[in-house]
Amino acid sequence: MARILLGVSGGIAAYKALEFVRLATEAGHAVRVVQTPNSRRFVGEASFAALTGAPVLVSEFERDPARGAFPGDESPAHEPLSHLQLVANADLFLVAPASANTIAKLATGLAEDLLSSCALAATCPLIVAPAMNNHMYEHAATRANLQTLHERGARIVDPGTGRLASKGEQGVGRLAEPAELLAACEAALAAGEPSANGHRPRGEWEGVRVLVTAGGTREPIDSVRFLGNSSSGRMGLALAEAAAARGAQVTLIAANVALPSSPTIARRDIRTAAELDAACREEFPATDVLLMAAAVADFRPASPLAEKIKKEGREGLTLELEPTVDVLATLAAQRRPGQTLVGFAAEHGERAVELGREKLARKGIDAIVVNDISRADIGFDADANEVTILTATATATATATARAQDVSRAPKEEVACAVLDAVDTLRSAKASRDERDSSGESPPTEAPHPAEAPRTAS
Repeated sequence: MARILLGVSGGIAAYKALEFVRLATEAGHAVRVVQTPNSRRFVGEASFAALTGAPVLVSEFERDPARGAFPGDESPAHEPLSHLQLVANADLFLVAPASANTIAKLATGLAEDLLSSCALAATCPLIVAPAMNNHMYEHAATRANLQTLHERGARIVDPGTGRLASKGEQGVGRLAEPAELLAACEAALAAGEPSANGHRPRGEWEGVRVLVTAGGTREPIDSVRFLGNSSSGRMGLALAEAAAARGAQVTLIAANVALPSSPTIARRDIRTAAELDAACREEFPATDVLLMAAAVADFRPASPLAEKIKKEGREGLTLELEPTVDVLATLAAQRRPGQTLVGFAAEHGERAVELGREKLARKGIDAIVVNDISRADIGFDADANEVTILTATATATATATARAQDVSRAPKEEVACAVLDAVDTLRSAKASRDERDSSGESPPTEAPHPAEAPRTAS
């Protein structure tokens, strides 16, 4: 398990940090806490100390009885500097809640309290979870500061939308829920995320252009009604955030997604399958990896009305439907060498994987992520998912098969990391084939990927 250093800044959301500590320690992680002086106005040191089983520090000048050690570790024989030793021992530094003031300090490199000093000295991954009034969060200065932190390698856990601290106030700025914070920490640890000082380990996606689609399209019946689905866009957002955290240049095409996305991600909001198709056609040529997580309508009303259909005078209503464009298959037919395409299949019941295999072959893509939407605890509008990743493989006889990787029920952030790991494997295999082809060598058992094989006229 990991050593997590938690930085708590001033704000009413500090109470959620207590629940994070409880969840993290129950999961087996060792936690130490540093607080800003203002955070003590909301939650005192004794509460964090009781949950972590370790001293809580507020000032760079106070003595650390544990000498920088985490619970379960042996304290050093010497008396180290607390703000250096804590981050030297930490596997990850989470700042939650991160106030606008603390975010500004981190972005500009100020070190005027223990928390900001730790951040400046940290060489481990840094995760920042903003929490503040919606106007402060949406201010250009705060957005620019978050962008700066992201560019230096920090991961931003976006706040939620809802009721805020002041009576009657609603908007974006609520600290992410403790379970989401823990999932982000564990995903970052599993993925080997960039460090707080901007260093990115080898294997990151620097220079890779990723296109992600998320949400569900809505096809208008009249001016107020539509045909749609239950997709919230959570899985697509998790994929976009995970790809950005690995250093990729990410574009998100969001179909009716109400959830916020990181300011580091280029976002295009659309509504219908036709708008999704148009946006994808524009972005796809420059894309290296396509993650098609959006739930796209298969049919749409053939003759939508510009005004509202009135109930009065009608005994019934008959809708004539027409098929929408198959966006993924269309893009697959236009792919250039080197592109990697991943589809998603929301299937129902025991034949989910079998149907996913058929769709993988039919669309001519590299992989497909299958989830069974008959289960209420995963899939649409749920925080967790359980999927099977099918990747296309060609045998020497050119008979396409599909290798399966099961991903057990986990937060969608972790599932996203598993999908990106599968993409890494596919891209590495392609690079090896390209290198082999350029050298003139012929493999004895492997044929080209079905989607890359030369096409013959039928």
